[in-house]
This record gives sequence, structure tokens and C-alpha cells, in this order.
Amino acid sequence: METVKPIVSVKEKIAYGLGDTATNLVWRTLMVFLPFFYTDVFGISAAAVGTLLLVSRYGDGITDFFMGILADRCNSRWGKFRPWILWTAVPFGVLTVLTFTTPDLGPTGKLVYAYLTYNALLIVFTANNVPYSALTGVLSPDPSERVIISSYRFFFAYLGAILTQGLSTHLVTYFGQGDEVIGYQKTMTLFASITVFLFIITFLSTRERVIAPKVRTHSLKEDFRDLFNNKPWIILFCVGLSFVTMATVKQSVTLYFFTYFIENIPMAATYMVLGTFGGMIGASLTGKFCALWGRKAVMNYCFILAATSSLAMFFAGPSDIAIIIILGFLTEFATGPIVTLFFAMLADAADFSEWKTYRRATGLVYSAGTLSLKFGTGVGGALTGFTLTYFGYIAGVSQTEETLLGIRLLNSIFPAIAAILGLIAFSYYPINEKLLKTINDALAKRHQPESA
Repeated sequence: METVKPIVSVKEKIAYGLGDTATNLVWRTLMVFLPFFYTDVFGISAAAVGTLLLVSRYGDGITDFFMGILADRCNSRWGKFRPWILWTAVPFGVLTVLTFTTPDLGPTGKLVYAYLTYNALLIVFTANNVPYSALTGVLSPDPSERVIISSYRFFFAYLGAILTQGLSTHLVTYFGQGDEVIGYQKTMTLFASITVFLFIITFLSTRERVIAPKVRTHSLKEDFRDLFNNKPWIILFCVGLSFVTMATVKQSVTLYFFTYFIENIPMAATYMVLGTFGGMIGASLTGKFCALWGRKAVMNYCFILAATSSLAMFFAGPSDIAIIIILGFLTEFATGPIVTLFFAMLADAADFSEWKTYRRATGLVYSAGTLSLKFGTGVGGALTGFTLTYFGYIAGVSQTEETLLGIRLLNSIFPAIAAILGLIAFSYYPINEKLLKTINDALAKRHQPESA
């Protein structure tokens, strides 16, 4: 008897994708605007921002593992992963607003406030996004359909990025009327409200279909042993760390680049929106690219494109706006398939672990996604802050040639190096199309008696 694989409707795929629209209304804002907000609006130094981002992301990283374990052991009437999206929606929104609120405190008080609010937001983000990401692996057992689901997810993730990158500076001006402190707070209140609403839609409109095999409860030691013996997971973690570092560095320096090097702040919104459209197009075409060339080839091609387009940015001058926009578009276009395949391949890594161990830990495996997000944004944010400090950045004044060089390096050479490191890491990824089919067929047979 041949099992019939569930088909996820377009409506459900859209509802799932809207969850990442919600996430990116906040997460992309953290990546792009938070360093600039902290230095030029909130009022702390670039070095303090670099330290804050690095310490916070690494300190919070350990929670990703335990959130994955907790989600795997959750057995609610709504499933293992969906309820967390509901439970964390409101705290996610509230902490977003608090993070972008500037208290009337001295330098030390502001720094303490920043650490408290930012780290609390990261913890809630983990409780929300590890289970949300793991949903990709349980909406369907079909690897090809997971790529399509992931494409929907990141198409809508880029929609969130377009909204925040295209509207944030204008909304800050509109709401603030010359007061950026009020402008940022009201803008993020609007985004946070939309975020809560979209998370509820995702919770109500999705369904978990891949059920973990019924085995004895395994220990944390077994969970971690399985995880760190899972070579695909280890490679994907390194890949995720590389591409998120690449993306974070480029996005963190964008406002500095257009404010001080291009000297055209409004053009930053155009650059970011058009680049994000590139990412949406890349994400939406990922399934077709994979059908033509295979998943591993697509990932390799995209890392090469991201590296070369980033490297070429170093040679663009302040007047080369068209070239800068085209190169930014190409880099974002390349990241669309990279991030789509990364999260689809995490489901393959979960399958690989179940195939080898007869135990499934989708949430723990997907912790690689948010863990690499945390570490990558930590590395990227810290690299931005420390590099600006090293090259003599001072907020709100004309920058020296040395400082402008640092900004240009952050916008070109450093992201190119991160992309090359991602390409090298992915060259060791062991799951090809033949092995993927073997795993999928074996798991289908293994699960068949329970559904027959």
C-alpha cells in the first residue's frame, strides 16, 4: 500500500509565510536600524553597541537548544510547535516597543535598560521562532514540498523586510515631527501591533502533519549526542552562521553608508526596498532553480553571486548610485535561495537523524536556524560596532576618509568573506539528491504501519 502524502494548501502556505512577515517587521528592523538607533538616537557609543550585540546574542544562544528540546516535548492539543506562536505573540510585541523606547536616564542607566530590554526580546524571539521554524519540517513529509513551503515563508519574510526598510525612516519622520525618540517608539508600536495580529493568523491557519515516532522518552544526553553526531546539522549551522553574518554586516552598515558616504539618506530606503524585492524574487524562484540544477548546485551558485556582488561594491563611488543599487539587488537576490534552502534542509537534517537513530527531534534540529541567526547577527553587529570604533566613527559629524574606508569595508569586503566561508562550509554538506530519496523512502515505509 502506497502512502498518500498530505498536500499543504496555498492558503495554509500563505498563512505560514505571514508568520515570517511578522517576524521580519521586528527582526529586520533590529538588523538594519538598531545599531544606528542605539548610536545616533538612543545615545550610546559604537563600541558599547558592538559589545551589547555580541554578548547578548551569544549569551542568548544557549536558549535555542533548550527551546528546541522543550518544543519537541510539548504535547498540547494544538501540536508541539503551533502553540508557542500564540503564547509568545503579545510579549513579542510589547518587548519590541520597549526595546525602541528611549528612557530619560544617564549613560549607565541607558546601557542597563538596553541590555535588559534587548535580551528579553531575544528570549521571547527564541520561544517564538524556534517552534515557528520547526513547523516547516512538520507541515509536510515531502522534501520537495518543504522547499515550496520554505519559499512561501521567505517570500513573505522579505515582504516584512520591505515594509520595515521602505517605511521606517518615513514613519519615524511622520510620527516624530523632528523628534526621533518619539518617532522610533511610535513606528515600532505600529509594527508590533501588526506582528501580533499576523502571528495569530499563522497559529489559527496551520496544521502539524509529521508526527514523531512513539518511542520511550529519551534523555537530554541522547538528544545532544544525536544532534552533534548529525553531520548535516553541523554543516548547516556553519552555513547559517556565515550567511547571517554576511547579511547582518551589510544591513547594519546601510544607514551609515548612505548617510556618510553617499550623503543621500532618502536613497537608503530605495536601495533597501529594491534589494529586498531581489530577495523575494530569489526566494520565489528557488523551487524552479532546484528543479533545474539541484539544491546543492543552487546553494553554491548563490553564495558565489553574493560574494562577487558584495566584493564589487567596494569599487563603487558615491555617484555610482545605479551600480550600487544593482549590486545590492544581486546580493539580496542570492540570499533568497540561500535562506530558503537552509531552512528546508534543516528538515532534511531532522529526517537524517530519525533515519539513523529512530528518534525525531525536529525542534532541536531547527534550533540551528535561530542559533545561527543569533550568532550571525551577534558577529555581524559586533563587527560593525567594533570596526566603526576602530576607524574613528563619531555619530552625527562628517566622517574622515579613514572612517569612510571602514564603512565601505563593512559594506563590501567583509560580507564577501562571510559568503566565501559559507560556500566552503557547504562544500562538506553530505545529503545529495540520491541520499535524500533513500531517507525519504525509508521513513515512509517506517511510518506506514501506523497510518495503514
